[in-house]
Amino acid sequence: MSEPDREHWTRLFRELYPGIDACGTLRRLESMLDRFRARHGAPALAERNNPPWTQRDALLIAYADQARQPGEPPLRTLGELCARHLKGVVSGVHILPFYPWSSDDGFSVKDFAAVEPSYGAWEDIARMGEEFDLMFDAVFNHVSAQGEWFQRFLAQDARYRDFFITVEGKPDLSQVARPRALPLLTEFATAAGVKQVWTTFSSDQVDLNFKNPEVLLAVLDALLLYVAKGARFIRLDAIAFLWKEIGTSCLHLPQTHAVIQLMRAALNEVAPQALLITETNVPHADNVSYFGDGANEAQLVYNFALPPLALHALQTGNARTLARWAQSLAPPSDRVTFFNFLASHDGIGLNPVRGLLTEEEINALVGRALKHGGFISRKAMPDGSKAPYEMNINYLDALSNPAEGEAPELAARKFLAAHAILLSLQGVPGVYFHSLFGSRGDRTGAEVSGIPRRINREKLSRHRLEAELGLADSLRSRVWRGLRELLRVRGTQSAFHPQAAQQVFDADDRLFALCRVSPGGDEVLLCLQNVSDHVAPASALLAKAPPAEGWTDLLTGKRYGRGGARAADIEPAGYQTMWLRADKAR
Repeated sequence: MSEPDREHWTRLFRELYPGIDACGTLRRLESMLDRFRARHGAPALAERNNPPWTQRDALLIAYADQARQPGEPPLRTLGELCARHLKGVVSGVHILPFYPWSSDDGFSVKDFAAVEPSYGAWEDIARMGEEFDLMFDAVFNHVSAQGEWFQRFLAQDARYRDFFITVEGKPDLSQVARPRALPLLTEFATAAGVKQVWTTFSSDQVDLNFKNPEVLLAVLDALLLYVAKGARFIRLDAIAFLWKEIGTSCLHLPQTHAVIQLMRAALNEVAPQALLITETNVPHADNVSYFGDGANEAQLVYNFALPPLALHALQTGNARTLARWAQSLAPPSDRVTFFNFLASHDGIGLNPVRGLLTEEEINALVGRALKHGGFISRKAMPDGSKAPYEMNINYLDALSNPAEGEAPELAARKFLAAHAILLSLQGVPGVYFHSLFGSRGDRTGAEVSGIPRRINREKLSRHRLEAELGLADSLRSRVWRGLRELLRVRGTQSAFHPQAAQQVFDADDRLFALCRVSPGGDEVLLCLQNVSDHVAPASALLAKAPPAEGWTDLLTGKRYGRGGARAADIEPAGYQTMWLRADKAR
């Protein structure tokens, strides 16, 4: 470690742990990194300097047991399904928590270092990693109350006595930001008597005490294990809540950012190819703070405002708000980018668009979600009221009411329109399993379990899934074929590189229009998306784009301008996508 790096690390440790031997903790961390290098080798200079991503990067988001086949571990089934259908379509797979767990569909982790035996083994994950890049979850804000760490805390084992946050008396906790309408503190009987323990998300998810440097070292050890096991991307789940200080919101505290900086610094030392991605479902301005200065925190940040804004645009037929927000997107350096997505294992968050959409517009989204068979999750407010924070609904259902029997062709066009917006924006895209394969929501699963988020978490039979993909006129097949083609085309165009320049145009409100220019400046794309069901003339936008001899639509092959149809004929039909590549001068 260089002297400037050591000084940086020492400063961070002293910021986090005043009064504790920062140098001693740093020496232990250096020993941990040395052991990692001894096992896995030092990173090559090229790994430190190569661009971390290209336009070919796109991730599937899936549960370990998303697809099932009798007599086979689900991780193996998922790997074989991906190898058969997704080579050349996506570059990587985000496997949602596959560790032993006790609740929250995997996000209450009992053991950071193990694979849930009913899913398979590390060998199954390694096999998937031979074909695809992998994203693992680092669920470091909390652990399962049934896991070994907390059980040893209950026994008051000396090592684990300060691994969790205990609160005495009845301090004023009214300022603490609450993601769910559940008690913040839970009483547990320990060997030293009953203690009130901090539980941000549920009584089974016990928050770790990062004020104890032993906790930081333990999770850094897990972080390095994930890299050793093949993770290229590491998703920091619920990271905004990491550090707690009574008398504050306990959200986005400076110490949380310092912990992320230590994680980034550790990976830079031994595994610079590994990329941190922060999951912070909060207003946009807070969300992008996790880029840090563009070099010292996360390389990717979830673009949480995109799902509700794209939904709003397609539900109203008006892209103005979406376009104004997209015009504001400005990563702080060329070493970071957004992780763009529309759907995931969770619902569609509303907090990220507060201040971007009016309360009336948010209420319209909520009302439509309920009408389309979804649920609304609410959070506790400081005044005791409850406000909607998440719409629990399958994204396809949010766009097309399954109860109204809309024609599969129209439902697919709306859904593909939303994903064309996702895929055209600057960043790395992630597509949820149920989105890629055109699933409807599982309302019965949500009602039976009492867990609203399970409306979008159905586990499928591989045999049934592949049989339905073969039905050419089915909604599932139409969505799958359309998304597969969009992803394929996107991966061939350097103008879709995450670092390609992006300019969002003011246009007809029915159009979301942007221009992408490849990092070398040799490829220009004009991306047009009609968010309405009416034709929207777009030829005037050509004057705003770089000059070209003509334009070729990458999705249809049709040419406009010199040697082709008139530029005036560029009129996207209802929900049509046009990706127009500038033809080079002859």
